[in-house]
Amino acid sequence: MNNKFSDREKGFEKKFQMDEELQFKIAARSNKYLGEWASSMLNKNEEGKKNYIQEIIKSDLEEAGQEDVFRKIKKDFQAASISVEETEIRNQMEKALSRAKEDFKK
Repeated sequence: MNNKFSDREKGFEKKFQMDEELQFKIAARSNKYLGEWASSMLNKNEEGKKNYIQEIIKSDLEEAGQEDVFRKIKKDFQAASISVEETEIRNQMEKALSRAKEDFKK
């Protein structure tokens, strides 16, 4: 009896790890798509685009959720004198997340 419970517990732990890993992959892919959009708005060249995507991914590690990424993009747009509504940035974030989730559907 104890063995079945232990096996079941291990199964839950494994599923939790897979879910965590999947969430991480989705977030990273979402940030990549978001970085592609933002870098094109900022007129980055190919090298600048790659670097900017890395900056977006790193900025997402500052705190839980997406507000850290939102603030970075908003600040970068303001610094470049690009006028983009906050709702547009949030819409792009939503689209990037949806697209990333689609990529990982089985």
